[in-house]
Amino acid sequence: MIFNLVALFVAFASSVLTIKILLPLAPHVGLVDLPNERKRHDGAIPLIGGISIFTGVLIASTLFVSQSQIINLYLISSALIVFIGTLDDIYDLSVVSRIVFQGIVASILVFGAGKYISDFGSLLGGDSLNIGTYGMIFTIVAVITAINAFNMVDGIDGLAGSMSIITIASIAILTILNNPSSDILLPMLIVVSTIPYLFYNVSTRNPRGKKIFMGDAGSMYMGLTVIWLLTLGSQAPSGEISAFRPVTALWLIAVPLMDMFAIMYRRISKGESPFKADNGHLHHICLSVGMTSRQALWFISALAILFAVIGIAGDFYKIAEWKMLLGFIALFATYTRVLLRFCVIKPKIKTEHIA
Repeated sequence: MIFNLVALFVAFASSVLTIKILLPLAPHVGLVDLPNERKRHDGAIPLIGGISIFTGVLIASTLFVSQSQIINLYLISSALIVFIGTLDDIYDLSVVSRIVFQGIVASILVFGAGKYISDFGSLLGGDSLNIGTYGMIFTIVAVITAINAFNMVDGIDGLAGSMSIITIASIAILTILNNPSSDILLPMLIVVSTIPYLFYNVSTRNPRGKKIFMGDAGSMYMGLTVIWLLTLGSQAPSGEISAFRPVTALWLIAVPLMDMFAIMYRRISKGESPFKADNGHLHHICLSVGMTSRQALWFISALAILFAVIGIAGDFYKIAEWKMLLGFIALFATYTRVLLRFCVIKPKIKTEHIA
């Protein structure tokens, strides 16, 4: 117990120290977010949140987490995605180059760690649906999807960080519920390392001029981390029991996933690029109906918690997987309908960070 508390303290302190070191350096290397027609904030905001989170996780996990090939490959892939995200923050990489790099990073999970999503559980109500080695391709697509889902949801202060904490904490809860002796130190280190970023990004007590953003480095890192944990938790080695069922993963990542697919569907249906930035995300809808940025954050976070609780309860009480899937499909259809109904409303800008 004391060992784990020390580990969490080291993760928190390392994240804080990284922020303090990088704050004065960020403007000199171009690692700042400048306001434009879509981003309504004051001045150049350092994009160092993601680097601080990863640094906290890296230092604490190296010192306190039992080393294994899986952990080492996770840290290597995380370092690469943070590096790519940082380059994107500075140089604004093209969509194609980002996806290529993300595919390369995804290959570390599939071909390096040998972990991929092939068993989808009893989604059809009978035997388990297993796609075998085709799962390698599916997992690479899933990694790219998760990375971009969290990247797209990072539109108002605190949102990407909150979505990440909710999903990762839910994974830890499910892991403990299904196996009380499981080690959940790594996901807890990630959660704790994210807290300093949220303070500097959201807190009204934050000293003036010290605000930071997560940046693409952070949102991409959180997306990669979530899909790693979901893959490891839902795909157990032969002869072992997984921490949770595959369908449960949909509920744990519901808000970022639905927001991305719904907005891409709307863009494609209008003949636009699915990666074209616009003001049609869920947080924009919240702002368009009169919510403040802080109210939108609380509302969307409450939705994410609700969906996660449904997923956890469904997994714990062993509700039929096909029922959980149908419920998610119904939720997604409703969400898409609402998005198509309200996305035409011009948002009332009430936040310092709109993307």
